[in-house]
Amino acid sequence: MLSRRVLRRAAIAGLSLVSFTAIAAASLWELDRAFPPPLPAELTVSTEIQDRDGQLLRAFATPDGYWRLKTRLDQVDKQFVDMLVTYEDKRFWDHEGVDLLALGRAAGQFATSGHIVSGGSTLSMQLARLIEPRESRSLGSKLKQMLRAIQIERRLSKREILERYLTLAPYGGNLEGVRAATLAYFGKEPARLTVSEAALLVALPQLPERRRPDRNLGIAHAARDRVLARMVSSGLLGEREAARAALDDVSGLRRTLPALAAHAAYAMLPRAVPGEPLRLTIRKSVQVGLEQVARDAATRLGPRLSVAMVLADSRTGDILGEVGSANFFDASRSGWIDMTKIVRSPGSTLKPFIYGLAFEQGLVAQEMLIEDSPVDFSGYRPKNFDMGYQGDVSVRQALQLSLNVPAIRVLDAVGPARLMARFRQAGVNPVLPVNEAPGLAIGLGGVGITLRDLVQLYTGLANGGKTQALHDGTEPAGAERASTTILDGQANWQITDILSGVKPPEGALQRGIAYKTGTSYGYRDAWSVGFDGRYVLGVWVGRPDAGAVPGLSGYVSAAPVLFEGFARSGLAAVPLPGKPPGMFTPKREDLPVTLARFGAGADGLVQAAPTEPAPTIIFPPNGARVDLATNSADASPLVLKLQGGRAPFRWLANGKPLTGIDRRRTATWMPDGAGYSTLTVIDAAGRAASVKVFVE
Repeated sequence: MLSRRVLRRAAIAGLSLVSFTAIAAASLWELDRAFPPPLPAELTVSTEIQDRDGQLLRAFATPDGYWRLKTRLDQVDKQFVDMLVTYEDKRFWDHEGVDLLALGRAAGQFATSGHIVSGGSTLSMQLARLIEPRESRSLGSKLKQMLRAIQIERRLSKREILERYLTLAPYGGNLEGVRAATLAYFGKEPARLTVSEAALLVALPQLPERRRPDRNLGIAHAARDRVLARMVSSGLLGEREAARAALDDVSGLRRTLPALAAHAAYAMLPRAVPGEPLRLTIRKSVQVGLEQVARDAATRLGPRLSVAMVLADSRTGDILGEVGSANFFDASRSGWIDMTKIVRSPGSTLKPFIYGLAFEQGLVAQEMLIEDSPVDFSGYRPKNFDMGYQGDVSVRQALQLSLNVPAIRVLDAVGPARLMARFRQAGVNPVLPVNEAPGLAIGLGGVGITLRDLVQLYTGLANGGKTQALHDGTEPAGAERASTTILDGQANWQITDILSGVKPPEGALQRGIAYKTGTSYGYRDAWSVGFDGRYVLGVWVGRPDAGAVPGLSGYVSAAPVLFEGFARSGLAAVPLPGKPPGMFTPKREDLPVTLARFGAGADGLVQAAPTEPAPTIIFPPNGARVDLATNSADASPLVLKLQGGRAPFRWLANGKPLTGIDRRRTATWMPDGAGYSTLTVIDAAGRAASVKVFVE
């Protein structure tokens, strides 16, 4: 039995220890409140521009010149994190900022050997040193670091401590954080690392300048091997696995960080929010391919020439890849100018929409003959690119060969104002000369348009006649993304069918695309725009200063870039749509008289300018829903009525001529089924009117 004296002493000692602990805790609390750590809510990190899937396109250095990318734990290879904790702070998950066992071990080793064998710093203490660099290696600095570590542990979770360490750890030069290190040394994000790469990353922050692989490859190699040996002794790696990792080479190359989509990235900078990445609609794999194609093409085409490209999804309007210049940093090519947004003459690239309106109005058929010969439109005398003429050609051939005179003949019938109105309806406003109304010259490039707007128009051709407003993420918040009709479905298919038959440039990979080329006046701009069943790619080639380039042309200079761009985009080809139900494309010998030759009447001769008003279908009205009881035995035909126009008249239903021609202004039509149908009437002067009805 213990004596009362011993019990009294024990009680006094216990009370003293409790009192001391309470006083120490109170003092620490007071110190913590009076002397808080410099722990910002958000670290100062590089501004990141990401693609649609969160992959890094471009980063901008911090104001103090460091590459420091915000890092989340789920972005980092788990084995690397395990190796880091095992090597630096094996009781990290258990202590509260200071590991007394590690400090005691380090002190004992120092006392017996006379030099530092191992450190006692925890990851929390190392984070404290990173956010508040010490002024000296004194005992006072160490004690302050320990206090800061305890304070940090009270404010941050273990996961948050690791994430901040992985964001701030030094890796040599102006690289800070594991993401900047893996991108610079391995050319990849840290999500999946080899054992060798992980071991090197564990070793670097201890002596980042001395162990930099791009400066001291041998020292970096040895440091990595020491980490591998420690992992074996700790039981984290097997000997064979470590031995295999030790056979891997350590690269002495430091890569530049990704610098893709330069123009769009700089356009996003004003929106930067500290610590928050900015995201574009671009897909990184597409962007990489297009930028390489643009660089190669500019080198091949010659000095001072640049290349711009826009690739968009016609169904959504998302821009998946955009190249503003062949090289953003090439001053000789004015690389800083974003040529996707500069207004230039589009050459012949607007011709498909001229013919599309003519198909829509029933003025032309693919095999209709049209004359390619000199013509004078009140003083305007269009000439072909090669200064020659083909004589009689089909409408299909005229568009595929991009003949100028036939296109202007058709535009004269369609009306330049109507064409411009259709462009504006699609959200595109081509630039006309000051104080000038739309004229016939717009069909040959006498109007200004940007590459982005041109691609937006072509999204209609790829999307059944429905254009989509293009966007890449740089637009103001709330910007309208409307879908509008530029051509009706049947006319749109006719144009797609014709353009799909244009011969690809020599040596180009076949992809099954429809495309059109164009060359502006004076050989200043070369264009090529193509599409499959979903994607549209537009290419511009020329000099940013609008200088003439002899020999420059859409087919020779831009079309090969178009096909190579599609091939290098990595996107799977989407087949072009098939012929719509009810679509009739007659052979030349089957065409009605009024569609045999452009501008001809029923007698096959070219008519004088008509004086009568153009024909108008007064019944059924456009957009009407008609119940003809098509599925019953007593179904009756629909009576068609028109006003105006010059007799005789030819009626077409969904592009298929009704029987014969008639001088009367009434006709009958029996639908072959329910659904939408287009009814067209063509008079002897070649003028047409159309309505759409829905048969129930």
